[in-house]
Amino acid sequence: MTDQAVEREVGRARLRKEDARLITGQTNWTDNISVTGLLHLAILRSPMAHARIERIDVSPALQRPGVVAVFSGRDLADGMGSLPCAWPVTEDMVLPDHPPLALDEVRHAGDPVAVVVARDRYAAADALEAIEVDYEPLPPVLDLEGALAERAPLVHADKGTNRAYVWPLKTGEDFEAVKQRADVVLKRRYEQQRLIPNAMEPRAVVVTPLAASGEYTVYSATQIPHILRIMLSTVTGVPEHKLRVIAPDVGGGFGSKLQVYGEEAIALAVARKLGRPVKWTESRSEGYLATHHGRGMIQDVEIAATREGKLLGLKVDLLADMGAYLMLVTPGIPILGAFMYPAIYKMDSYEFTCTGVFTTKTPTDAYRGAGRPEATYAIERAMDELAAEVGLDPVEVRRRNWIRHEEFPYTSIAGLTYDSGNYEAATEKALALFGYDDLRAEQHKRNERGDTVRLGIGVSTYTEMCGLAPSRVLRDLRYAAGGWEAASIRMLPTGKVEVVTGTSPHGQGHVTCWSQIAADVLGVPFEDVEVVHGDTKVAPQGMDTYGSRSLVVGGSAVHRAAEKVVEKARKVAAHLLEASEQDLEFRDGVFSVKGSPEARRSIQEIAFETFTSHDVPDGMEPTLNADHVLDPENFSYPHGTHLCAVEIDTETGQTRIRSYVCVDDVGRVINPMIVEGQVHGGLAQGIAQALYEEAVYDDEGNLVSGTMADYLVPSAADLPDFVTDRTETPAASNPLGVKGVGEAGTIASTPAVVNAVVDALRPLGVHDVRMPCTPERVWEAVRSAQSEQSSGSPRKEASA
Repeated sequence: MTDQAVEREVGRARLRKEDARLITGQTNWTDNISVTGLLHLAILRSPMAHARIERIDVSPALQRPGVVAVFSGRDLADGMGSLPCAWPVTEDMVLPDHPPLALDEVRHAGDPVAVVVARDRYAAADALEAIEVDYEPLPPVLDLEGALAERAPLVHADKGTNRAYVWPLKTGEDFEAVKQRADVVLKRRYEQQRLIPNAMEPRAVVVTPLAASGEYTVYSATQIPHILRIMLSTVTGVPEHKLRVIAPDVGGGFGSKLQVYGEEAIALAVARKLGRPVKWTESRSEGYLATHHGRGMIQDVEIAATREGKLLGLKVDLLADMGAYLMLVTPGIPILGAFMYPAIYKMDSYEFTCTGVFTTKTPTDAYRGAGRPEATYAIERAMDELAAEVGLDPVEVRRRNWIRHEEFPYTSIAGLTYDSGNYEAATEKALALFGYDDLRAEQHKRNERGDTVRLGIGVSTYTEMCGLAPSRVLRDLRYAAGGWEAASIRMLPTGKVEVVTGTSPHGQGHVTCWSQIAADVLGVPFEDVEVVHGDTKVAPQGMDTYGSRSLVVGGSAVHRAAEKVVEKARKVAAHLLEASEQDLEFRDGVFSVKGSPEARRSIQEIAFETFTSHDVPDGMEPTLNADHVLDPENFSYPHGTHLCAVEIDTETGQTRIRSYVCVDDVGRVINPMIVEGQVHGGLAQGIAQALYEEAVYDDEGNLVSGTMADYLVPSAADLPDFVTDRTETPAASNPLGVKGVGEAGTIASTPAVVNAVVDALRPLGVHDVRMPCTPERVWEAVRSAQSEQSSGSPRKEASA
C-alpha cells in the first residue's frame, strides 16, 4: 500500500448521486406504485366555504360502473379520531375537532365530505357527481379583523369565538417608556398574502394491508414518515408497531408535505375496512384547495428610534390566519417568527403579540421559511422606512444597528443566543459585487431627469433560526415533539458503507452530502457509501425533514455515528497491529502505528476482520456498526445580505429585476453546488411572493386562484441571473460547523425585492405596495400618490 493524497469530500462540489435516477425516469413516486388488487379513491369536496350538511346520500354513486364502495364521514367515523395538532402554543388555545371527512358542517371550500372507491381512478372521479348532498349555507368568515368583531359569524360555533389564541412576548424595557425618549416613532402595516405551495409532485398515498397480521404499509409523498406513522396510529387506532410508513422518491415539499393530511387517514381507514390496497393522488386543482396554504397574516409594526437612526424599540402585533382548522403545526408557525423580528439588530425593548384567527379558508401551515420570512419582511421593510424618515442610506441605518462580529456570541433581545456571524463582511462583499455606489449614482441622475422608467435598489440583511431543535426549547414552546435526529453507520464485510438516516429528503441532496460526510470521517471512497432513508422499518428512528434541520441535526448525527465507527475500528486495529490505541494514527481511512508506518490496516480491511470475528479483542462485539442520536444545544443562525435592483415603468407598472446579488453565510459548506442550488430555489420562491403569487378568495369564500391558469408561478424565464457568493463563520453549535441553507434565499429575497420597488417609487410619493407587486398594483400606487400630492392630502401612516 502506497501513500496517496486523498481529496477531502466536505467542501467539494460533487454532482448529486440521486440525480441520475431522477432524470432518467427510474424513480419511485408514490403514484407509480401499483400492487395486485389496487383500488382507487376519489374525494368529494365541498363547493361552499361554510355550510351545514343537511343530507348526504352516497347510494347513487354505488350504481356507477367500477365503483366498489362509497363512504360518508359518518360511515368512517367509528374508530377515526381528529386530525392532530402537535403545537398547542398556549394552555388555553382553542382546538376544534378536525374530522378527516366532514360530519355535520363544512368549513372551507374543498373540505372533504365523501370518498368513492373504484377499480380505476377515472371511474372513482366520475362517480363523485352521483353523490347527493344538501347544504344549508352559513356565513363565510374571511376577514381577519372582521372575524374578531363582536357578533361575527363563527367558524366553529361550539367554541364561541374565532380567536384561536393570543401569544405574547415582552422583553427588555417597557416599549411605551422607550417611545417617550424616541425622536422618531413609525407605525406601518404590512400584509403577508396567502401562498399556495406548488411542489413538482402532487400529494399521493398508497396503503397496502396484510390482513392476516393486521399490518399496513403506507406509502406517502411526505416529508415526515416517522411523525406520520405516530400520528396515523393516533388518528386511526392502528397500533404503531403494525404501521410501516415509506416516503419513496418525493418531488418537493416546501413545507406542504410537513403534514398529516385527512387523505392519508382516509386511505388507511378504507384499506382497513375493505382489506384491499388503495391509492389516492390529488389533481393539481384539488391540491390548491386541499393542501395547506402558507403565510396569511396582517403585521402591525411600530418602531422607536433616535434621529440618528439608532433603533430603540420594536413592537409587533400580528393577526395570523389559521384557516378553518389547526393542522399539525399551524398555530406555531407565526410563533417561530416571534424570535426573528429583532433580526440582526440591537435594541432596548421588544414587544410581540400574535393572535391566531379562524377563517373559512384552507388551513395554513408550514411553507418554506415558516414564520421567518414574514418576520424578516416586516423588520427589513421597517428599517427602510426608518432610513427614509431620518434621511440615511438604507445600508447605513443597518450598520448603525447591527450586532458587530466581535460581539458574538450575542444574546438577542428576543432571548436567542446567536453563536457566530459577521454581518459586516457579508454586506461589504455584497455591496462590492452589486456595484452599489454606481447604481445609487445612476438612480440619482434618473430621478433628476424625471425618467419614466425608475431605478430602485433594495436591501435585505437577515438572520434566521433553523436546525429546528433543541428538544428542551421546543418543550418550552409547547411543541409536542423533540428536535433530535438519528443516524446509523453500517460497515459491511466488503468495506462498503450504509448510512441510515432519520431525515427524509425531497430534493435537498441528502444522499450526496451524507455520503461526503461519512466518506471523510471513515476515509472511504465517496462511491462506497450508500444512504438509506424514508422507511420507518429500515430507518426506525427519526424526526424527519423541515426547518433547515437536516444537515445541522441529521448530518451532524451522521458525523458522530461515523466517529463511533472509527473508535470501534481503532480497538480492532490496535489488537491486530499489537499496539496500544494511543499509538495509532488514523488518516485517510488507514490506521498506522506512530513511528512504524509500515504497520497499517485500512478501516475496510478491519470491517472484514470484524465480520469474521476470528481475531477481535476479547469482550468486543463483532461489529463496527454504530448509532448516534443527536440533540443540539442551540439553533443555527445563517445570515447574509441580499441586494436587488429593479427597473419600473411608471406608465405601465411593469417591474423588471435588473440585477440580484446575495452573499450568504451558511457556516461550513459541505457541497458548494448543492448550496448554490438551494439558494437559487429559495430566491425564486421569495421573489415569487414579492411579485407574482397570491391566493385570492371571493366574497363567498371561493378560491378564485384555484388553478395554474389563475395562480401565477414564475418560470425560469421570469427570473434574473443571480450573482451569489458566501462568507463563512462556522457554527459553534454542532460538530460540522454548518448552518442551514434551505430557507435562506426565501427569507431574504422578498423584502429585498419589495424594498427595491418602493425605493424606485418613493420620490413619487409611494411608501408601500402591497404584495404581490403586480403591474396593476404598482400603477395604482403611482396614480394614488400623484393624486394625493395634487390634492395636498397627507399620506397615511399605515401602508396600503
